[in-house]
Amino acid sequence: MKPYTIILADDHILLRDALATLIYSFVEFEVVALASNGEEVIQAFEKGCKPNVILLDLNMPKMDGYETALWLLRNHPDVKILVLTMFDSEIPLIRLLKSGVRGFVKKDIHPTELKNALLAVAGNGYYYSHSTTGKLANFFHKSFISNSSIEKSMLSDKEIEFIKLASTDITYKEIAEAMGLTPRSVDGYRDGIFIKLDIKSRVGLAIYAVKNGIISF
Repeated sequence: MKPYTIILADDHILLRDALATLIYSFVEFEVVALASNGEEVIQAFEKGCKPNVILLDLNMPKMDGYETALWLLRNHPDVKILVLTMFDSEIPLIRLLKSGVRGFVKKDIHPTELKNALLAVAGNGYYYSHSTTGKLANFFHKSFISNSSIEKSMLSDKEIEFIKLASTDITYKEIAEAMGLTPRSVDGYRDGIFIKLDIKSRVGLAIYAVKNGIISF
């Protein structure tokens, strides 16, 4: 038996199957389940599958990587999460760390780096590339120099929910109904987020959301 088991979650079938084939070739790892979203990850656990590591895509339908990571943190905190993403800006990385993620790899990495990342997460618990470490260090440094707290620079779950809804074509009134808030409260979320992110329009907010992995098209 191989020492480590993996669930691979990615909604792109070709990429997921190619990654599964690659990981099968690593003598240390066995892929025990494939999923296209967080709901299927939960189904795998309900069927008794409990891996050492989950290789988790950030952008998935129905239940994305953030939501899946939070579910795992609450229900299976000992399962280690390695996120597969195209995004490496500071805010989504910090948000993922708070969700219990143990490491990040970009989708354009060399297979050797993927293997090293999986081994590091499975064995030592964490993996961060030089690029990721530098971005995180720079983020904390800037926060320290400006005397602003990390929490202040982060987005809350409600703010993330608003950004996702505001990046669609529904009206602010419909956003208020979806969030269970008054229109005035939604206006407050909008104005606060615009100031925090230095954004001036709803289009700019949608562009920010795509660039930082909050939504995908």
